[in-house]
Amino acid sequence: MTVQKFQPEDIELTAMDVGRDLLVLITGGVRHIGAASTAYAEDGNVKAQTSAVPHHKEHTISESIALKLASALGRTVTVVMGIHYDNLSREQIGRVVETVNSKVDEYLLQHI
Repeated sequence: MTVQKFQPEDIELTAMDVGRDLLVLITGGVRHIGAASTAYAEDGNVKAQTSAVPHHKEHTISESIALKLASALGRTVTVVMGIHYDNLSREQIGRVVETVNSKVDEYLLQHI
């Protein structure tokens, strides 16, 4: 993988309507596919399924984001996520998570 210095300001959220559903791509640093989570309504609840590429950690936040978006928007949502920066500290990982959540909140403010 290419060396990528920590620059969370390059994290991007791109969304695309797919019929009634929503596809959300969240990437940053060295962009790739690390995990995909789909959240959907079933029996009055919102459930999710996640697939993760081995040795990637995006699934730790992609599922909660898919659930949040599907619940707020009332539609099926798939979140594909791939963010990579080299040698992150715990604080930097926290900043990545904060940045992603902020991007999701901004999206929701514009679409609810």
